[in-house]
Amino acid sequence: MTHAKRAREVFDIELAAIQAVRARLDNSFDSAVDLLLQSIRERRKVVVLGIGKSGNIGRKIAATLSSTGTAAVVLDPVDALHGDLGVVNDGDLVCALSYSGESDELSVLILALKRFSVRIIAFTGAPKSFLARHADAVLDVRVPKEACPHNLAPTSSTTAMLVMGDALAMSVMRARDFKPRDFALRHPAGAIGRALLLKIEDIMRRGDRSAIAPESLSVKEALLVMTQAKSGSVSVVNAHGKLVGVFTDGDLRRRMAEDVDILSRPLKQVMTRSPICVRSDALAVEALRIFNTRNIDDLIVVNEKRMPVGMVDTQDLPKFKLI
Repeated sequence: MTHAKRAREVFDIELAAIQAVRARLDNSFDSAVDLLLQSIRERRKVVVLGIGKSGNIGRKIAATLSSTGTAAVVLDPVDALHGDLGVVNDGDLVCALSYSGESDELSVLILALKRFSVRIIAFTGAPKSFLARHADAVLDVRVPKEACPHNLAPTSSTTAMLVMGDALAMSVMRARDFKPRDFALRHPAGAIGRALLLKIEDIMRRGDRSAIAPESLSVKEALLVMTQAKSGSVSVVNAHGKLVGVFTDGDLRRRMAEDVDILSRPLKQVMTRSPICVRSDALAVEALRIFNTRNIDDLIVVNEKRMPVGMVDTQDLPKFKLI
């Protein structure tokens, strides 16, 4: 058997595990989401804890919750028993991860936590375990088998916990109507944050750097406007100053072979009508979406009256670290 074939077996086992957990989703998941929403409304934090590999998965779940608007901290069960339990306050929500639900450290910690006025969501593969019996909501992550050839190393079970955590966080996001801008506020660095926080008006070329010409202007005259703006296209407007078309240097090259009089023709005869454009108050991420889905190099920016006020050039995106 090749290594690749063994790898496919691991994929198949873990995919089957996730499908099995998915099939058992029930009202307990709804209860867990409600507990999280209540915690958010009361401005309480979520305390995530787990032993061993479950603890590693817990850190990722806590990070996902925090980045999507749910305040979450990680508590190491061993450290908690030696003073770090002070991070827990009455009213907090605890997410406890343990596949067996019976580990000694976690059992002692759960009893200590019950002295506080906290609610507990259990991620466990043993719905009748010690942890499950002391939880307010139980998320069953039991899997048919681990991907480990000896059925020992946590593999399928930790994957199931991870997916369950993602499902919980995404369900809470939807319930809260968590917007892209809310996400960006928690990711101010990097391309994601910049694209979601910056507006089109922050990155567009304007004034002399944005080529605009009336539809009656000849192609030759329009090329001078483009040259002065150092632009590869010109926004074409009607007598009222509203956008009606666009003409690019690519259009010129394509038409020159079939029209020897192209330079003397008015723009309204050769322009591309109804060009793709974007509002100046849109987010920069909208420009990224358009450039990724449409075969254009320049994006015309218009105001609420559909008058061109600027241009976004793909060559400018690296300067703003948007790609």
